[in-house]
Amino acid sequence: MSAALPDQTDKTSSSPKVLAPFDLSKRVGSILHLLGGNVGVALIMFGSISLAARALGPRDFGAFVLILAIGRVSERILRFESWQPLVRFVAAEEQNGNSENIARLYVYGLFLDVCAAILSAVIATAAGLLIGEMIGLNADQVWLVAIYAVAIACNIRGMPSAALRMSGHFKTLAYIQAISGLTRLVLAFVLLQQGAGLLGFVILWAGAQILDALLFIILGFRGLAKQNVPGLHAVSWRGLPEQFAGFLKFAFSTNLSSTLRTMTHEADTLIVGLLLGPAAAGLYFLARRIAKVAQQVGDLVQMVTYPDLARIWASADRIEFARIIVWVQVLLGVLAATAILGVWFGGKPVLVFAFGPDFAAAEPLLIAQLFAVLLLMHAAPSRSALLAMNRPTYVLGVAVISAVLFFLTVFAAIPVFGVIGANFAHIAFGLATALLLDGAMWKGIRARPEEKCS
Repeated sequence: MSAALPDQTDKTSSSPKVLAPFDLSKRVGSILHLLGGNVGVALIMFGSISLAARALGPRDFGAFVLILAIGRVSERILRFESWQPLVRFVAAEEQNGNSENIARLYVYGLFLDVCAAILSAVIATAAGLLIGEMIGLNADQVWLVAIYAVAIACNIRGMPSAALRMSGHFKTLAYIQAISGLTRLVLAFVLLQQGAGLLGFVILWAGAQILDALLFIILGFRGLAKQNVPGLHAVSWRGLPEQFAGFLKFAFSTNLSSTLRTMTHEADTLIVGLLLGPAAAGLYFLARRIAKVAQQVGDLVQMVTYPDLARIWASADRIEFARIIVWVQVLLGVLAATAILGVWFGGKPVLVFAFGPDFAAAEPLLIAQLFAVLLLMHAAPSRSALLAMNRPTYVLGVAVISAVLFFLTVFAAIPVFGVIGANFAHIAFGLATALLLDGAMWKGIRARPEEKCS
């Protein structure tokens, strides 16, 4: 698919910008900030989850996990990853220096974010009523999904995220979640001391997510100001689809790709609950949530490099483009291998200490999941590269193939191997994703003529 780019001959544009060289040391510094912030936020989150698990016990903790999973699946299915087309199209407009068009692009992304968030909240509430009891929730627990849906309606992140990425606010992205995380941790301890039940923890998680989303939006607008983007309130919303004809198609493609990944990375908990019950779902969620820390590192590294890849591909510097991808994949591989070894030699004592002996059985699930994360981390730079090449349709196709393989494996493996069968399905998903994305990316790089930017 070839998404149309904004008009390169706009009479109001100033002369094209000269592309700044890729500063490796600066990007490594940004990655280290993101890594430090991510690890800190993860430790805070683990503290909150540990308190919730100890307060609720295995079965109610499983119900808590299923309530969150219904909300997250509904949100991810509809949420436009608008930051991806925004980075792609804003990078093109930066070449022209057209600040008015850049502002209109951000307005377009914000409109998609708001519509998707509201619709996601409605669908989450309906899904809780329709399938809650099927996956193991009691009749008096189903309505708690509606409480969490309020947080989903406020979760507007695509446009603010793009603004922070394009303005280089990676320190902000690294540490912003710590504020809501610390708030949740302190209040979770209070709830534990007061003997609070499932209702209290659902309200706490929803409130913390609303706080995090509001901070994200405020700082996103500050990022726009740093880029000297005109105020969005003064920008006309008319004619956006016509002016940026390829934007919506790009957004739909990336959204479908994200939806398919969500069906394997969020709906998996619902599948385990359906087949094995809430207690097994809680155990599986714990292993998935811990492994997700390593996967988030890959997402954060992608966050730093994607704007550079979009800009460098637009400048046709093929050699620099390939060099960035190689060093990022090597870095991610080292990080993933370190995580696997750490869990292999010390995972069970840490699980028992943090969550109690009832959750020690999560160790083999965690090791298997980390192998899947290793593959997904390797594929993250390839996905960014293909989006920078304007190939979201191919990325979507890979997501479809990998998702089909996941579901075939998960429904075949769980009856044979138990809950760890879901982790085996993630390994199959990751392997297919890495092979298909890597192959297309390197083929595309070799096919592009070298044209160094001056």
